[in-house]
Amino acid sequence: MGIQSCVRIMNEWDIVAARQLGRNVAKELGFGTVDQARITTAISELARNIYLYAGQGQICIEKVYEGGKTGVRIVAVDSGPGIADIRQVMEDGFSTSGGLGAGLPGVKRLMDEFEINSAPGKGTDIKAIKWLR
Repeated sequence: MGIQSCVRIMNEWDIVAARQLGRNVAKELGFGTVDQARITTAISELARNIYLYAGQGQICIEKVYEGGKTGVRIVAVDSGPGIADIRQVMEDGFSTSGGLGAGLPGVKRLMDEFEINSAPGKGTDIKAIKWLR
């Protein structure tokens, strides 16, 4: 586990702050501009979900070093309404906000590892890692 920095998500400016934090950490670790963009896009998506569906939560970003690999881990946590059907929200094109539906499947594609835990009334906890190539 690396050093973790968190941003509380309560309004749209917090989404910007979380993106900026993620970009800085990715840059420090040596990620190229394309992967930096992937990481910040994933953070945007996760932070926006917290803002839209849970009202508040937090995005934590940390450097990870595992088995000779270096990466960045994004953890999105909220105590919102939770997700009743994770399989459904992981389908491409599924959207409850009328957005493009890139959502969680998009985040999963942008990152190398993706894990989601959620239950109705229990909030949502998402972890995603991008490894440095």
